[in-house]
Amino acid sequence: MTSTSSSHSEAAPLSGGSAAPPDLLQVRNLTVRFGSVSAVDDVSLRVQRGEVLALLGPSGSGKSTLLGAVAGFWPPEAGEVLLHEVVVAGAGWGLPPERRDVAVVFQNYALWPHLTALDTVAYPIRRTGRRRLAARTEAASILELLRIAHLADRRPAEMSGGEQQRVGLARALARRASLYLFDEPTAHLDAHVRGLFLAELVARRQATGAAAVYTTHDAEEALGLADRVALLDNGRLVQCGTPEQVYSEPVHAWAAHITGAASIIQPAGLLPPSHPPVSGLGGTDLSGPVLVRPGWARFGGTLPGRIRGVRFRGPDSDFLVETPAGEVLIREPGPPTRPVGAAVEWTLTRAWPLPLTQR
Repeated sequence: MTSTSSSHSEAAPLSGGSAAPPDLLQVRNLTVRFGSVSAVDDVSLRVQRGEVLALLGPSGSGKSTLLGAVAGFWPPEAGEVLLHEVVVAGAGWGLPPERRDVAVVFQNYALWPHLTALDTVAYPIRRTGRRRLAARTEAASILELLRIAHLADRRPAEMSGGEQQRVGLARALARRASLYLFDEPTAHLDAHVRGLFLAELVARRQATGAAAVYTTHDAEEALGLADRVALLDNGRLVQCGTPEQVYSEPVHAWAAHITGAASIIQPAGLLPPSHPPVSGLGGTDLSGPVLVRPGWARFGGTLPGRIRGVRFRGPDSDFLVETPAGEVLIREPGPPTRPVGAAVEWTLTRAWPLPLTQR
């Protein structure tokens, strides 16, 4: 199901009343099939210069296939792909990848087995016309940036999977493309190197206006890095919007769960007249289900509950509270302060109404 409301549109948001800048990438009604399976089914998306779009979804949702179609690895059965407002792929045809202004990092790294890390990263720089020494010097600086300068003389067979992925990321950064395509780019990176890579990606966006599309199944990463997030399920676009929109205003229960911890309750008869107003509900009919995120409820108040489970998360603790309306996850800073089985009272501060259908 694709939302038709303005808050969930595939179009990038406008700033003020000014006209939107030209789209760097447009995907129009794209369908990619493998045999009888529609891996991507009638998807439309737009990405502006300097924008990062995350494709979020489970395995098999079509994320990697969509990315591959934009890169030029297989032609669509229907629809179009446009780069810089020029059609580069249509039904049954497409420009080869090397003729598209994109840089790609694959899940399987796709490194040349006969080249060292330094030569792998220097290769796209050499293709721009730079001399060998200058290209290798720049490549060495990129390896240093990602903390893998010690791998300069190693070939893929001499590297771990995480090291190969960092070399693949370095090669993509060396490409200096206007559009970067990343397939699970940080899956094998430790937190420190992931932060370095993401910071460099942001710096290149700001310096050159480059855009990026990346796939992930990590909601926290998608919400924290992307300007917009597109939710994919079974090859179809479910919702697309800013991180705040897809997190706070999901179009249905599946979209709520894929974007983070979600409690779905039936609040009919739960809230007494004395309960403070609940943000997000307004005059909503409370006979249907509503979404409650962990930060949208707190202990203290008049609503009854009993703690069924406690999980310490480091900076905060999660409490699974059984209530007459269903189970609610309440998050508090610090270590656990209430035991399993304790009777508690709580308050609902925010909620979001969901349709009766799950999808």
